[in-house]
Amino acid sequence: MRRLLLSLAATIALVTTASAQTATATTTIADMFLTAKPTDVLSYNLIGLNIQNGDKENVGEIKDLIISDGQLAGYIVSVGGFLGMGERYVIVAPSSVKVTYNESDKKWTAAMKATKDELKNAPEFKYEGRWAK
Repeated sequence: MRRLLLSLAATIALVTTASAQTATATTTIADMFLTAKPTDVLSYNLIGLNIQNGDKENVGEIKDLIISDGQLAGYIVSVGGFLGMGERYVIVAPSSVKVTYNESDKKWTAAMKATKDELKNAPEFKYEGRWAK
């Protein structure tokens, strides 16, 4: 369900951007449609992806994406906890997480230079107010 809502939010952000562009006289039909590049990543490839540090230790899991002005602005990462109990969320910059696809394994991986303690001590994000689930 979350993936569906996330995909819907990303689509709305892109449609909003596209509809704003259609208001200008310089936008053409060719500018409205895109083709996915082999290097592009779909949101469902990211949600649930474990993040490992340089020691191959799992330090968190991507739970959500933040889209701001039609661009990826952050990953919401769950840290700590066990089986959903005691976990907390932090926001990390997309530039701090390296997402790669291994063609031979057909698997996505995410890595960042952070320890579990660094992530546990980062400012907490809470799903409340306008971001309540």
